Amino acid sequence: MSRKGDGWTLLFDLDGTLVDSAPDLIGTLNAVLATDGLPALALAQGRDLIGHGARALLRRGYETAGAPLADDALDVRFALFLELYIGRIADLTRPYPGCVAALTALKAEGYTLAVTTNKRTDLSVALTDALDITGLFACVYGPDRVSARKPEAAHLLEAIAACGGRADRALMVGDSSLDARAAHAAGLPFVTVSFGYADMAIPAMKPWAVLDHYDAFPALVARCVAETEQGLALAGSPG
Repeated sequence: MSRKGDGWTLLFDLDGTLVDSAPDLIGTLNAVLATDGLPALALAQGRDLIGHGARALLRRGYETAGAPLADDALDVRFALFLELYIGRIADLTRPYPGCVAALTALKAEGYTLAVTTNKRTDLSVALTDALDITGLFACVYGPDRVSARKPEAAHLLEAIAACGGRADRALMVGDSSLDARAAHAAGLPFVTVSFGYADMAIPAMKPWAVLDHYDAFPALVARCVAETEQGLALAGSPG
């Protein structure tokens, strides 16, 4: 018996899209900054630095603190960051309101769910494990599992293929310009969340839709499916 989500793949960024991880990420960054006698960043200030991976977070954090790091020094701080972060990865991190219920309902309807994140795969899975949501996803694809990371289309397209999906029946949900650029490059409808760690104005990301709360997500997905299927039917009809 077919379900309405069969054949569709829903891709999600992780930090700032599925989960609010800023408290733990910025807390860890501040712990590393403290080892060099540098002042802590405020949570609101640090949120803007998230989305490009841990090394970029460290580099940008030190630049913001007025102490840019050379590559070799960054390597040392990165190792310390990972050691500290894995010990507190879900102390304060939580899925956004309504997220788990919405994704659970969509999975039950046959949709294939996948994570496409610039967070390393092992850290991503450690986080989803700690939050008990790994089972919602067919695959978790960090930058180490793809030939090119977001904003390249390959990150999304290779995850779709790994899930047995098709690019013409897929949707990307994210919060940053990297997510938007990757979705547009892959030819996917892009949904941006209004509550994440956006690094540019939402209109500039040219989203297909804006999601304000996950309670509205299933209906939004249904609309995307209907519009896409109608477009595919028209494209395949005789001229």
